[in-house]
Amino acid sequence: MDKRTTDFGYQKVAFEEKAGRVADVFHSVASRYDTMNDLMSMGIHRVWKRVTLERSGVRRGHRVLDIAGGTGDLAAKFSKRVGDTGRVVLADINSSMLNVGRDKLTDLGICGNIEYVQANAENLPFDDNTFDCITIAFGLRNVTEKSKALRSMARVLKPGGRLLVLEFSKPINPVFSRVYDEYSFRVLPQLGRLIANDAESYRYLAESIRMHPDQETLKSMMEQAGLERVDYTNMTGGVVALHRGIKL
Repeated sequence: MDKRTTDFGYQKVAFEEKAGRVADVFHSVASRYDTMNDLMSMGIHRVWKRVTLERSGVRRGHRVLDIAGGTGDLAAKFSKRVGDTGRVVLADINSSMLNVGRDKLTDLGICGNIEYVQANAENLPFDDNTFDCITIAFGLRNVTEKSKALRSMARVLKPGGRLLVLEFSKPINPVFSRVYDEYSFRVLPQLGRLIANDAESYRYLAESIRMHPDQETLKSMMEQAGLERVDYTNMTGGVVALHRGIKL
């Protein structure tokens, strides 16, 4: 039996428990996920995702994997870029999020070049050297073994392919960091209670952000996973960072 522990927010839980605990969070919030994203970020998450799209280098005919793709914001944009000769796979470990994403994109009429796969980022069910680009937006911090997931992503990237990790990170200004902490631990749980009837899930969100590796640590982890020319861009004062690496 695996006796290792890992972080679930500020709690320590057994390795085998974390995936289930995270699943419960996202089953709870799936139906209100988009609404809460807009409220929590005051709509800025759309700018962060637009930057990710532009830095991806994705073009017509490419194969793209969007891990922890949730309700499909990035997948929808990639679908238009790759066209009818390309392919987008929206993958998520959580069935509730995957179903919300499928329904949303189907309602938008986006269905011809997208497929949906329930998958664990640590053990991606794809052949080596399959994708031109992989993205994971606001999902890596919920993964139990982040290094294992990064190696799995590198494995299924084609040579020359790009991995982009968009994730909450560490603010670079100490004063702003204190304001951000107040917002995260006081306002977010209250928004969760009012909008999604779930304060605890959004308290976990705030805690999971604080436990996620900082910018330089994540850069090092991506390099150790076999990616080259890894760099990152801080956005909104480092509240979010976009890391990018290439498989050579």
